[in-house]
Amino acid sequence: MDGGFDIERARKETRGCEQRIHFNNAGASLMPAPVADSLHAYLREEEESGGYETMDRRAEDLGTFYVAAARLLNCTADEIAFADSATRAWNAAFYAFELKPGDQVLAGSAEYGSNLVAMLHRAKRTGAEIVWVPNDTLGRIDVAALERLITPRVRMICLTHSPSGDGLINPAADVGMRARAAGIPYLLDACQSIGQLPLDVETLGCDILCGTGRKYLRGPRGTGLLYVRQRLLDQLEPNQLNHHAAELSSTSSYRLRQDAKRFECWERNYAGQVALGVAIDYALGWGLARIEARVKTLAVELRRQLAETGGIRVGDQGDEKSGIVTFFSDRNPSAELHRKLRGHNINTSTVPFSANPVIAAQRQLPEMVRASLHYYNTFEEVDRFVDNLQKLL
Repeated sequence: MDGGFDIERARKETRGCEQRIHFNNAGASLMPAPVADSLHAYLREEEESGGYETMDRRAEDLGTFYVAAARLLNCTADEIAFADSATRAWNAAFYAFELKPGDQVLAGSAEYGSNLVAMLHRAKRTGAEIVWVPNDTLGRIDVAALERLITPRVRMICLTHSPSGDGLINPAADVGMRARAAGIPYLLDACQSIGQLPLDVETLGCDILCGTGRKYLRGPRGTGLLYVRQRLLDQLEPNQLNHHAAELSSTSSYRLRQDAKRFECWERNYAGQVALGVAIDYALGWGLARIEARVKTLAVELRRQLAETGGIRVGDQGDEKSGIVTFFSDRNPSAELHRKLRGHNINTSTVPFSANPVIAAQRQLPEMVRASLHYYNTFEEVDRFVDNLQKLL
């Protein structure tokens, strides 16, 4: 036990963590054994029995995903849709809103690059305007400024809870309070916070939330989820439909589903859906509050050691920080450090301009290294990481 956390069990159930330091959990975590085993078992069953037959036989397991996601977010299973990525989920919701010339979308500067592309695309197509909400002195979205920007022209509010290339955690619940008071739909990108922080859609006040499976939920790649509040569903018709999202009532008419599955496609990664349900239940078994505490404690220690390392600058903002730690060297390009660390079996990532382009443009920072920690990482790994980094400088 490590401070009350069963780190021995966590690492025993994480195959591969003894062969490398995996500090790339904001990219894709190492799947725990129960999740990987469930994925492989489903694929083997498809191999031996057939895809349709396996789908029919495993219907209950496929449905477990919706129940588990509803427990994770404190919503109903009817408000959950499976997606193949957080980007696909975010786009499905964003493109379902009708925008016209003069409409405004309020957004925080932490938006992911893919979200920005979609915003610019829709602004170009519809004549709507993207309005960037200023940050406060800590780098978080300025909630008071947001409140001042709310007018009858505002069609929706978009916020990234925790950016891909910054340890910042935005005050999502405070934004939710303002959005709800104004009656404006609120789309929260929880790609980096889901599985890392406890998320309750009632507390957050969001009407839509998207997340991925492969990062802090420790699910497989090609999986994600979308939450859409029930009372908003009737206002949103997906940009693309299929015969799973809508039922054909005749050769000339259709009826949309009454649940969030109207945003799904019938053909999907069924093995991934089962495994994501297992991953969510696995995270819930550890407890999201305990996961959050462990991840933040590890990240605080890594930032402390990096701050004491000559030639290294930590890039994270905010008063509350996540398990994402970003830094750069005054001496070595980040891409070079990333490559050399991998040569020592240390997995990290880099933060290009496209990760969080608005933040990058505002802060004028160089490309950074991103070390993202999870609960199965250890303080001994933090020490080894910094020791290896110092030798590379």
